[in-house]
Amino acid sequence: MNYWPDGMKVQPIVEWPGVLTRDRVRSNFSSTQSATLQVLRRELAQLGGKDVLLQIAIPREAFRLDGFPRSTAKPSHPGLILTLDSKFGPLSYPCDTFTRWEDNLRAIALALEALRKVDRYGVTKRGEQYRGFLAIEGATPLPSGFTSDKDARDFLLNAVPEGFRNVPTTRELVRAAKRATHPDLGGDGEVFQRVVLAEKFLQENGGL
Repeated sequence: MNYWPDGMKVQPIVEWPGVLTRDRVRSNFSSTQSATLQVLRRELAQLGGKDVLLQIAIPREAFRLDGFPRSTAKPSHPGLILTLDSKFGPLSYPCDTFTRWEDNLRAIALALEALRKVDRYGVTKRGEQYRGFLAIEGATPLPSGFTSDKDARDFLLNAVPEGFRNVPTTRELVRAAKRATHPDLGGDGEVFQRVVLAEKFLQENGGL
């Protein structure tokens, strides 16, 4: 089994949300990395997770050609950010509570499991327990200002790097624009919100 999670991208952290934990603690977890990844895969499947991204504090130059960090790479801190598109909307889970990144990954996996189990007792009906973890995409949108599908698509084309402008479908164009403008990946938050509004406009008007 890969030491890194299968089926998701691993990238450097661009900006930590908020303030890093000052006094981290050793965890009391005794499980292996493979057991953690098993829990994580199950919970992501339960959420209908797509476009899953794990960010870690390792510089880009310490990554291999296959997209994973080299075995000798050492994080500058143990914090992680897990983001994904789910059936409840875009979610983001940062964690730097513990002194090892592997333990922070297990904490995220167990948190996903615990949130899912809330539904067992009928306390929530529409995934309310996930609202506190909604990523920036989940913010209440303002009026889009787009007047046509072409207007929205032209905006998306201008939001992506020139090399990505020949993508074959509008859906892939939306994904490329999100990646290019997401604040967690070094993009502009305001531009990213406009990308989300363009996507919503296209969905509501049959363009997606």
